Amino acid sequence: MARVAFVTGGTRGIGRAICERLKNDGMAVAAGYSGNEAAAEACARELGVMVVKGNVGNFDDCKRAVDLVAAELGPIDILVNNAGITRDGVFHRMNSEQWSDVIRVNMDSVFNMTRQVIEGMREREWGRVINISSINGQKGQMGQTNYSAAKAGVIGFTKALALENAKKGVTVNCIAPGYIDTEMVQAVPEKVLESIISQIPVGRLGRGEEIADMVAFLAGEHAGYVTGSTLSLNGGQLMAG
Repeated sequence: MARVAFVTGGTRGIGRAICERLKNDGMAVAAGYSGNEAAAEACARELGVMVVKGNVGNFDDCKRAVDLVAAELGPIDILVNNAGITRDGVFHRMNSEQWSDVIRVNMDSVFNMTRQVIEGMREREWGRVINISSINGQKGQMGQTNYSAAKAGVIGFTKALALENAKKGVTVNCIAPGYIDTEMVQAVPEKVLESIISQIPVGRLGRGEEIADMVAFLAGEHAGYVTGSTLSLNGGQLMAG
């Protein structure tokens, strides 16, 4: 039987690229989304994946989503915690909503989703949890204390959960992308984007497909000896920063 994968934030950008790759690798794939119906419909139609609407910041929504996927595709073997938002602003002007929204969607969601599937993975003695962090969770970023804190928290979560589940055949790993050529990054003003690219040693933005390639490896049968790792895909920017 095909492995079942659930990708949060899976209908656009990096998430969609991950869904496409896992689907092409023969997995049964479900993509989570929060509100963009047009993108969800296009993802379902063009990739042939299941789409599930819900708020990853809400524990009950996550339970409902996982139950729906299990009923249609089977128990989830591979969870990719990819959903995330930004609410940027310098800390001395940041309000509590900007802080809480980002922590809830980027950090609490990792608990909310993983908690739904971890017991089943342990019982079946096979599972893959892949968390998408960020270069800014590794090095920090001005105007992103909320985002950087959440993404750094994801790295710590990954290491601890990996230790707890290593002997149960469940691996837990983290990918920390740099700047990837998505709609969100393309919306950055041209001069700012040029400045960002100038700081990347390979001289370009990353591609969603490159993140998807790494997810596919970690999700596969040959990655059982990789756990607790944070893999940096940033074109060398972390070294240069």
